[in-house]
Amino acid sequence: MTDTVDTTPAPPVPPEQIKAIPVRHYGRWVAGVGVIAILVLIGIAFSNANINYSIIPQYLFDPGIVSGAWTTLYISVLAMVLGVALGIILAVMRLSSNPVTSTVSWLYIWFFRGTPVLVQLLLWYNISIVFPVLNLGFYKNEMKDVMTPVLTALLGLGLNEAAYMSEIVRAGIQSVDLGQTEASHALGMTQGQTLRRVVLPQAMRVIVPPTGNEFINMLKTSSLAYAVQLPELIRQATDISSTSLAVVEMYFVACIWYLFLTTIFSIVQYYVERRYARGSTRNLPPTPLQRMKKYLRMFGSFRRPEVAR
Repeated sequence: MTDTVDTTPAPPVPPEQIKAIPVRHYGRWVAGVGVIAILVLIGIAFSNANINYSIIPQYLFDPGIVSGAWTTLYISVLAMVLGVALGIILAVMRLSSNPVTSTVSWLYIWFFRGTPVLVQLLLWYNISIVFPVLNLGFYKNEMKDVMTPVLTALLGLGLNEAAYMSEIVRAGIQSVDLGQTEASHALGMTQGQTLRRVVLPQAMRVIVPPTGNEFINMLKTSSLAYAVQLPELIRQATDISSTSLAVVEMYFVACIWYLFLTTIFSIVQYYVERRYARGSTRNLPPTPLQRMKKYLRMFGSFRRPEVAR
């Protein structure tokens, strides 16, 4: 009887599991400790400062402060609407092949972007020195009665904003491929129809994010209307501080209101950007609530990462 030899290959020996040793980043720990130490020192300095923090909640909803916050909000909205509407017109004029309209638009942008907003507000506020009477034929009145603080702030902020919005709109329009315009003209659309139905809807993806930033900046820039006697937030806070002698405390109250307003509109801007980004990206960025849930899940299941095999 012949013995059979087993020629079956032996099973491969699995490799020894790699033990990953995480790299120690001592610089991160030093930087983190340093930042925490600076924050602690700042907190100690403010806690020992001569500030009566207890009266801040008392004035947070003072009728004067609430009225000033409302004035800040509506003058910012009106000025932004004026700036956007005029900015679109200026952008179209700038892109026009007509040398007159293009030059006028360029000169407007050059002037309003090159001079400070505060100077423009003061010029509008004192324009009655140059033109004592406003005579439009169908309407005649003293210029000092026409140029109220509200109108002064609206013109000063809105006309200045139009110069910046025109550049934002122009960049958005130029971001749309020229073939879109040529295809629209081939379908028989006029220049205006092409702009309204084809170009601007696609340009909104580029226009919306900086426009949101401009509005948030407008909320803060409106504080310059304090110089033209507009009873906005800073003006009301200053008036209250002159009687209560709580100067720094009232500025803290104003800061809280500005932070509240800018936070609300930052959230609105985030969702508007998501809406107009739907056609340009496959994966939309997570909402703040989704991001918070993700971080909570990561915190709940926190463990040292393993090396992928």
